[in-house]
Amino acid sequence: MSDSHLTELSFSSLHLPETLQKGLADASFERCTPIQAQTLPQALAGMDVAGQAQTGTGKTAAFLVALYARLMREPVPASKSLSGPRALIVAPTRELAVQIHGDAETLGSHTGLRLGLAFGGVDYEKQKHHLEQGVDILIGTPGRIIDFFKQRVIDLSCVQVLVLDEADRMFDLGFIADIRYILRRLPAPDQRLNMLFSATLSQRVLELAYEHMNDPTLVRIEPDKMTVERIRQVIYYPSNDEKPRLLIGLLKQMDPRRSMVFVNTRRAAEEIEGLLQSNGINAEAISGDVPQRKRLRMLRDFHEGTLAVLIGTDVASRGLHIPDVSHVFNYDLPQDPEDYVHRIGRTARAGAEGDAISFGCEEYVMSLPDIEAYINRKLPVATVERETLPEITIPPRRPRFSGPHRGGSGGRPGQNGGGGRPRSGPRPRHGASQQRPHTPSAPPPPRADVPKTPAAPQEASAETQGDGTKRRRRRRRGPKPGAGGQADAPTPTSE
Repeated sequence: MSDSHLTELSFSSLHLPETLQKGLADASFERCTPIQAQTLPQALAGMDVAGQAQTGTGKTAAFLVALYARLMREPVPASKSLSGPRALIVAPTRELAVQIHGDAETLGSHTGLRLGLAFGGVDYEKQKHHLEQGVDILIGTPGRIIDFFKQRVIDLSCVQVLVLDEADRMFDLGFIADIRYILRRLPAPDQRLNMLFSATLSQRVLELAYEHMNDPTLVRIEPDKMTVERIRQVIYYPSNDEKPRLLIGLLKQMDPRRSMVFVNTRRAAEEIEGLLQSNGINAEAISGDVPQRKRLRMLRDFHEGTLAVLIGTDVASRGLHIPDVSHVFNYDLPQDPEDYVHRIGRTARAGAEGDAISFGCEEYVMSLPDIEAYINRKLPVATVERETLPEITIPPRRPRFSGPHRGGSGGRPGQNGGGGRPRSGPRPRHGASQQRPHTPSAPPPPRADVPKTPAAPQEASAETQGDGTKRRRRRRRGPKPGAGGQADAPTPTSE
């Protein structure tokens, strides 16, 4: 981080434990950023903090330093079980949880405190086994944390520090019920240190803070300054037909070493991935259905510079700290003005410079007035020049479903009409021909669209066919009152 974005407050003046100061030295942290300078003195004094700051300003280090200091100074609760973490950090996405874990490993490398991860999509048994051995700090996403809690893998009764990171994103992703479920299983708010960090302290975030925190101190860093000064912002007005050519033309002119392209749908991300790869640009799309190991590999390659372009939706715009992103392309203008700020915040981090290029196309240009009103400025307009519209290779469109399907619908992967091997017709059974001969003496199987028979004949039929039919009918109708056990009742995932 450049010196112009640091304050005069040094970490050495905060009287931190010696082992924690060694971790700060390993990370080359000497002076505090504004969010660190205003939240650390409060948190180190035992006061709850709700902080708002722009992305890339050091929020993660702020809550990690306060967390480590608290755990090292406070005694271990006498009632703590082996599976009970002393600190809990909740993040909205798996990628953010992994990043926090990496930063925590660096800052706490000399403290002796044990870290644990809990996120979905990969390594369930491995994570479970690690947590059963005991951890001091648990970092994870809401769903997997609740899963391990219900399986009694972890105990939350002795948590001394709670951190909610990217709280506004918790609402956006529909996690707020899960968050409240977790918070109600923790000790009372006045028995723990609570820290909440968010890019925006909206009314709904503040309600969460005041409901589950102990009179938190609100810290806002430049709340009226919505975009980073060092980002060069510009907008083009291409037609829908010109958009792909303009993107490739600009990418090849700028020769970006690390760029992000944002779109509004997962389908669009896949199409842009195919477009860029077909035109010699190393690009990959990150989305929720990409396997977790592949997602982490993409982020590692992008961080190391071996992947030139990362394509994603707004899920990828929050919480990812990737240094030296040179360009951000809004291939689709976001429909939420806040998402524009989060997207372009991927570049010009930690005082660096960067470029944010937006396309005001026919489909999404109606979002521009709200964006400009939100950031309180007009975006400079760039002209679409002929040299920025090269001839390109258009890859064939990826089919939504492989194999035959009816009416445009399809089945699950591996089924007829889904992602499995296509078949030209019904599969022959035991060497029979594909077209079965008509047998007059055997009635055809019942059709799905034939109405069910009335109840009275069905009961008579059940009596003649035996108990098996009756049991099947009861399963369709549900158990008789009083016959079902507790195991049949659905278990709520949150309160």
